[in-house]
Amino acid sequence: MQTPSLLSLVQTAVEAGATLAFALSGLLEAARKRLDAVGMCVVAFLAAFGGGTLRDLLLDRRPFFWVEHAEWLWGLLALCALALPFLRARHFEPTERAMQWPDALGLGLFSASGTQLALQQELPGIVAVLMGVVTATFGGVLRDVVCNEIPKALQDHRPYALCAFAGGWVLVGCQAGGLGPGWALLAGAATATALRVAALVSGWRLPAWTPGEGH
Repeated sequence: MQTPSLLSLVQTAVEAGATLAFALSGLLEAARKRLDAVGMCVVAFLAAFGGGTLRDLLLDRRPFFWVEHAEWLWGLLALCALALPFLRARHFEPTERAMQWPDALGLGLFSASGTQLALQQELPGIVAVLMGVVTATFGGVLRDVVCNEIPKALQDHRPYALCAFAGGWVLVGCQAGGLGPGWALLAGAATATALRVAALVSGWRLPAWTPGEGH
């Protein structure tokens, strides 16, 4: 049996971490919306696996990453089963801000893994980076749509997709500069997550269009 490479192990660890982070963001959002147990599982699944599934479809990768790692499905179900009694026992009141922290971590990890997988297929840098953005954002978009929210990636006016875009280019640049793919993957993930956290902490917002401006 072939021994997995270091890059393969790092990629698997990054995808597992991203999946867990987005599953947590989905659970918190579902709890905030007072969904039942089935609703919480559905939202957590969409948040955790939506972006990676679309990436695998676009890259024509089979099996899908969550089919290849079926144990992650059991982990997600276990997380959902434990989350509801924990939230009730602790009288924890989920807030939108609490959901943003695991979301920021998942954003960075998925943007890097999506970019790296596209580069492994020898796609151009811009295509690889955009594939990372798709991987990082689509799960959150599905989560918010199902919860009857305008996707936060589009309406909170803080950098979101831009953070994933920047992290992807850091990965591409590091790899082009001779840094090992595993380290480049971690550098890209750290950059995207750090930028999103900085935007949340500082309150920095992107310019927004306001009706009547210029009149």
